[in-house]
Amino acid sequence: MLHYKVRDNSSLPAPTIFKIYISDFDTIAPKADPETYKVIKTIEGDGGVGTIKSVTYSDGLPFTSSKHKIDSVDTNNFSISYTIFEGDVLMGIIDVGIHHVKFIPSVDGGCVYKHSMVFKCKGDAKLSEENVSLMKEGIIKVFKAIEAYAIAHPEVC
Repeated sequence: MLHYKVRDNSSLPAPTIFKIYISDFDTIAPKADPETYKVIKTIEGDGGVGTIKSVTYSDGLPFTSSKHKIDSVDTNNFSISYTIFEGDVLMGIIDVGIHHVKFIPSVDGGCVYKHSMVFKCKGDAKLSEENVSLMKEGIIKVFKAIEAYAIAHPEVC
């Protein structure tokens, strides 16, 4: 298993950005970051634990699709966990990618964004450093795009 973490800060309060990630991500992400997302749709469930989502990525990325399942939602601690279990985003070498996202309130009224990932690879396969860097940069890019969209469109908060 391979473990990776990214972290960033936001001026938005933890409850605000958490709401976007849990309730509105499917509609906001393709608007906020069309270079990454074409379409995100729920194919099973109500958005809570057990929900399965299909993601179609934008042209120009080295992958086109993924499916993930929401494993946990903790509204008291502003955290979400999900598992990517299908799609070419797994690059043919990853069995599953488990993601844990948490928004920690900070003293300035904003929050700290923490995103940790655990990848279970097939056999002895490993992710290249280039893939790890691109993945980390992509996660932060999406987070910053969501944050910027929320600031520019306070009605979504």
